[in-house]
Amino acid sequence: MSLSIRDVLLLPQLQAMRLRAGQAGENHQVRWPYVAENASITQWVLGGELVFVTGINQPRSEANLQQLVREAHERHCAGLVILTGPLYIQQIPPSVLAEADRLGVPLIEQPYDLPMIGVTEAIGSALVQAQLLGSSRQQLIEQLLDGNIADTTVLAHRADRLAVDLRQPRQVLVVQLTGTAELFRALAPETAEILLQSFRQEVLQALTRSLNALGQPLPVLSQAEQWIALLPSGQAEALAHNRVIVEQLLHQLNAGESRLRVFAGLSACCPQPTELARGLGQARQALMAAQSFPERLGLCCFEELGVLELLVAIRDRSLLDRFVNTTLGPLLQHDLGHHAVLTQTLEAWMQANGNLVAAAQGLGVHRNTLNYRMQQIKTLTGLDLDDAQHRLNIAVALMIWRLSSHTSPTKNPV
Repeated sequence: MSLSIRDVLLLPQLQAMRLRAGQAGENHQVRWPYVAENASITQWVLGGELVFVTGINQPRSEANLQQLVREAHERHCAGLVILTGPLYIQQIPPSVLAEADRLGVPLIEQPYDLPMIGVTEAIGSALVQAQLLGSSRQQLIEQLLDGNIADTTVLAHRADRLAVDLRQPRQVLVVQLTGTAELFRALAPETAEILLQSFRQEVLQALTRSLNALGQPLPVLSQAEQWIALLPSGQAEALAHNRVIVEQLLHQLNAGESRLRVFAGLSACCPQPTELARGLGQARQALMAAQSFPERLGLCCFEELGVLELLVAIRDRSLLDRFVNTTLGPLLQHDLGHHAVLTQTLEAWMQANGNLVAAAQGLGVHRNTLNYRMQQIKTLTGLDLDDAQHRLNIAVALMIWRLSSHTSPTKNPV
């Protein structure tokens, strides 16, 4: 269980603090309090901090306070607390409040006569308690996802005690972060680490907001570069609504220019908590398809897999490799030194259902170029593209090729 801005303001010791602006962000999760001593906070926060601005050691002009609001937004801080009184910052300028409202940065006013030591102690204690409870709740959900709870009576007792609602059906969501290696290759380690942590905090905050919007949220589990969440799916229209919510989440997170990107997989509905382990497996299978097939735009639901469900269930990798090699071996061998041009051409032709004009438009090449490539493909593979069985074999082989762990979709020019 985490601590939100709203939770902080409800602490009995902090009743004198007021949320003056940025109400849209009151569900932001607080990772820790931080007292800003410098003119800028950019280099000193990683995301999730509740930043306190006193003006005691660093004079704070109206322009500087506006700057701090923007930096808090850019660095995904939980919010800003500005201390006001007769000596340093007399009042919060309207322009600063307006900027906080515009960016959705919670801006809290704290009077100087409320001792800072009491404020930070209250928040620190609440964070520790929330983390202890949250840890217990996460452990329960982890056990469910691992399939390690067989006694439903014990499960119900623990769920009630920890306020974990397991009475309604749930859908498992797995969100995967990619691009970390590329980020560290392109930037200095210190810069890359700051960007990575900031993006991770952004993912967690965005995911938490989405879960809050759906209602009855349960803790999000973080495992390496994956996040696992349980979405309510009790109503008939819930699955379609959940898909829309996840699509919006991915669009928001992948909209920037960052090398980092997220993909997602959704399970089928899990009516009982004991089915969540199966749901996790389904979500990860769907995630594999989302990462392997660009046309899915980063998201796949298990019920959309079709024949892919059968392919990912085959454990003997050699069977799949042999089928791909038999069907497309000469073509893939040729493409090793040609950026997979012919393979991508064959994919485009298959997706266009053999329509040469549509395939050429999709690839951005002239139709004559496409015709030439198709002749190369026929010569290399010996396949009859007019034969229904050959086309089925090609479609399945291309799916396996996309799903191969050692092959990722390329974006080389074609």
